[in-house]
Amino acid sequence: MQSSREVVLKSRPVGMPVADNFDIVTRALPALGEGQVLVRNTWMSVDPYMRGRMIERKSYVPPFQLGEVLQGGAVGTILESNHPDFAAGDPVLNQLGWREGFVSDGRGLTKIDASIAPVQAYLGVLGMPGMTAYASLLRIGEPQPGETVFVSAASGAVGAIVCQIAKLKGCRVVGSVGSDKKAAWLSDKLGVDAVINYKTCGNLLDALREAAPDGVDIYFENVGGVHLEAALEAMNPFGRIIMCGMISGYNAVERQPGPSNLFNMIGKNLRMQGFIVTQLWDMHPAFLKDMAQWIPDGDIRWKETVEEGIENAPGAFLNLFSGDNFGKMLVRL
Repeated sequence: MQSSREVVLKSRPVGMPVADNFDIVTRALPALGEGQVLVRNTWMSVDPYMRGRMIERKSYVPPFQLGEVLQGGAVGTILESNHPDFAAGDPVLNQLGWREGFVSDGRGLTKIDASIAPVQAYLGVLGMPGMTAYASLLRIGEPQPGETVFVSAASGAVGAIVCQIAKLKGCRVVGSVGSDKKAAWLSDKLGVDAVINYKTCGNLLDALREAAPDGVDIYFENVGGVHLEAALEAMNPFGRIIMCGMISGYNAVERQPGPSNLFNMIGKNLRMQGFIVTQLWDMHPAFLKDMAQWIPDGDIRWKETVEEGIENAPGAFLNLFSGDNFGKMLVRL
């Protein structure tokens, strides 16, 4: 492998990203030196949070730079190794970018166990999305048996795992999705107690009150906008709101007005907390232990949307904002 195709940020999106914001370039790979490995990526992760890194602003992670490869999760295979800790054939997880291959000194590479689930699961249910769902729900949400959990974007890579862990903890779960197909999967395959198609339900708050007649104790926020307003109305006293994402505003050109009913947090004694998953990394060993039991037992299931070839990675990213993906969005290389 002498060269690698890479996806670079060609220009910064204004509003909804378009294909012209990205470019595919080919770059030569250096010869393998002492203590280095050659990695051929086989799967790439496509994640909504990447939209925020396309904006030139101060944040918890630096923005992508124009003309440089986009950084994102990937799973690859060691093709050649001059490193004592890696052997040819080892599957590895990395965050080294949207590229077909690269030479590394081993830093940032993690060997993965393909016996638990297919290797691409380490970009989804066994990776950052799964860890996000697990750690934030358990630590911030503190779910108790009999409580009601409302999850927006409930069929997504994070939301679907939240739904299933909440069920495992004895909670009643209400999910919001954007299609009848996704709703049927949540109900029939995951055992979600009530599912709302927010695109066809009419008034979301009315639908939520019908789905959760005893109110909501935990809201897992992935969407924002009218979903957050509806949740604030339906929350029970001392409820917890887990702020994971607000995809409805990711492409807004101007700041969007906040919830008109935020004052409900006072009278209802609500707690709203945002987080960065790396801040909860002390829970990672427990996450892997539980998943290693739940997945073989059939307690955790997931969906994947797979695009083929690095040239289709920009299109896969754009599809995140149209709702075309079902579950975890991946690109197979």
